[in-house]
Amino acid sequence: MSIDLHIHSTHSDGTMSPAELVGLAKKKGLQAISITDHDTVSGIAEAVDSCKGDSFEVITGIEVGAKYSGLTIHILGYLFDPHNLNLLKALKTLQVARDERNGNILSRLQKIGINISDSELRIVSRIGQAGRPHIARILLKKGIVKTADEAFKRFLRKGAEAYVPRFLYGAEEVFSILREAGGIGVLAHPLQIQHAGINVSNAIEHLASMGMDGIETYYPTHSKKTRTALIRTAEECDLVLTGGSDYHGDIRPGTTLAGGRNVTVPHELLDIMKQRALRDKTK
Repeated sequence: MSIDLHIHSTHSDGTMSPAELVGLAKKKGLQAISITDHDTVSGIAEAVDSCKGDSFEVITGIEVGAKYSGLTIHILGYLFDPHNLNLLKALKTLQVARDERNGNILSRLQKIGINISDSELRIVSRIGQAGRPHIARILLKKGIVKTADEAFKRFLRKGAEAYVPRFLYGAEEVFSILREAGGIGVLAHPLQIQHAGINVSNAIEHLASMGMDGIETYYPTHSKKTRTALIRTAEECDLVLTGGSDYHGDIRPGTTLAGGRNVTVPHELLDIMKQRALRDKTK
């Protein structure tokens, strides 16, 4: 049996609604999930409401970009109060920054002859937070690129023609915001730090000193060797383990929720996470 604590819905850059994701998770036999949309908690209520009255569990979740050592890292937050005013204020700042960035990206694309309107972007993002993945979908639909990866390489990633930076909180501030809201902060897909040329173990130790609570250890692209190394580092730094599929729906062909050959995340990790959140509250 598995859980899945890293899933994206239509409230950010996923293609399935929170209720649809709950239905799919139940069909797959998962015991619990977390909807971890980017910079928003707006999909949590729908997910929770869709499984009332049964043993299936939805825990609060979010994924937030943060500044760390000249990089943008992603932090997963869990078990927080989604109505916490300080959290909502911080997220509003990030959402406004996203909107401003989107407009600047569209302006840069227009200067090189690619016209994408605000209304086109809203149609693709629907009810969710619009961002670069949605712009990549439009570029793909218009035939300007053949894949979403090509859209990022040519236009959207750092150093590309239409790239625009956006406001981010520092990692330590994100951990503090999550803790104040009663939750825990976890480093998402930690190998991205390694790909940037930074020693993962050293970075994890440093982030732990800033208030980080855990590491996303069970992840589709993590080998057994990687998982073992991350577990060892977590033990050394007194961190909890989490995991999930990072499922976005049919925008990423061949992917699916946790369980089976993709990635299996032990249910007992959730109990340890809850204990950690309670411990943090008493500090």
